[in-house]
Parts: sequence; structure tokens; C-alpha cells
Amino acid sequence: MYQFFVEPEQIDVAAKSVIIRGTDVNHIKNVLRMRPGEEVAVSNGIDGKEYRCGILALEEDCVRLELRFIKEDGVELPAKIYLFQGLPKADKMELIVQKSTELGAAAIAPVAMIRSVVRLEGKDAAKKTERWQKIAREAVKQCARVNAPEVKMPRKLAAMKDELNALDVLIVPWEDARDGSIADCLAPFKAKERVSVGILIGPEGGIAPEEAEWLTHEAGAKLVTLGPRILRTETAAIASQTIVMALRGEME
Repeated sequence: MYQFFVEPEQIDVAAKSVIIRGTDVNHIKNVLRMRPGEEVAVSNGIDGKEYRCGILALEEDCVRLELRFIKEDGVELPAKIYLFQGLPKADKMELIVQKSTELGAAAIAPVAMIRSVVRLEGKDAAKKTERWQKIAREAVKQCARVNAPEVKMPRKLAAMKDELNALDVLIVPWEDARDGSIADCLAPFKAKERVSVGILIGPEGGIAPEEAEWLTHEAGAKLVTLGPRILRTETAAIASQTIVMALRGEME
């Protein structure tokens, strides 16, 4: 079943009416060639609900739907995973956003770190963030999630201090860590269904020692190892989230 995203105000539950606007209109009419009566799934990306609708009319600038029933979320993870990703080079961030969305990340925050080669500010940062958010929304459609993760504007570590300290646990894979594992970090929360887990991944070149010290003392981070091999930044991001999901029983 095809899934589309709309703004909350485009869903009128009382009137059993949903309206799709924008680029999806052309996609429905001319690419998918859908017809009145066919069923689609609609989400607003916020409330965790899937609105099952039937197509009523294909108009020039919108598609009018009839709301048939509401399916409560059964796809989003009880554990909220927040990825803090050191800005990587080239288009690696696009891959990280796409795969993190598929894995269930609740939010993705690019981080300007000491060893980040890429520097994004002002209009360039806004443009990139908009691009990443679009990739997240497209990935949500593919993996049948109902909520798109928020992709935040790139910031420095210090600007994220409050956000990092609000997490139940902050896990930082670091190539210089001698012990500690993701399993050790999650063990105290085994009986807690809803837990907020932060994962911070360094850019190419890794996390600088002074950043690791700051994360430990100022943000309560747990430094862990992902094994004897040094992973690429995009691999570490995907692997860490997968490990958290597996340990939390979200891949069974």
C-alpha cells in the first residue's frame, strides 16, 4: 500500500476528510495512475498514527480522500534512539540519514566536531538540513514508519549540552576506548520499556581526546568499543543503532 505524508491540518477526523497537496498529487495521478476507490495510507509524521483512506477525487491541485479508519502505531520503537553524527565528508550524511530512518531513529543531529572536514553554516546549513529531512521523509515511506525523524541543523557539541544531559544514556563509540560495551550501557534499563538512548559518532578522523573528555564529564557519556576494527563513520552509525535495537529486543 502506498503511503503519503501530509500536514496535521490536512486531516479532519471529524469530517472523515483528508487532502493531499504538493508534489504527491502528480505522483498519485500520473506516475502511480491511481483511481477513485483505491486505498492509501496517510500519516502526519507527528502523532504516530496511520490514517487509512480511500481516494474520493483527483483534482488539479489536490487529491481528496475519505478517512476509513485509524491504525494506531505499531512500528515506532518504544526506545527512542537519538543519533548525534559528526559531520562526514561528501554525501555520507545522506546515507546515514536514510539508514538511520529505516532503523527507527527518533531524531538525527549533525555535529560540527574538531576533526570534521565539512563546515556548514548559515544558508548552506539550512539547505543541507532541508535536503536531509527530505531524504528522511522518503525513507519513512519505504520502511512503513509513520513518524519521520527530525533532522536538526548542524551545531557544535557545546550547544547540545542540555540535550545530551536529558537522555537516559549517551553512548559514544570511540576507537581509543579500551573496554565498555553498548550492552553494559543498556543493562541498567533492561526493565524500562521507554528509554531515551543517545548515540554519538565521530566524523572521519574520529573523536578528539578533548571531545571524549568533555563528553564524559559534561554530558555523562559512556565511552564504548565496537571491537578491534576501526569502522567508517557511516558503518559505526548504522552498527551502533542496530546493536541497540537488537539488545532492546526490537529485531525479534
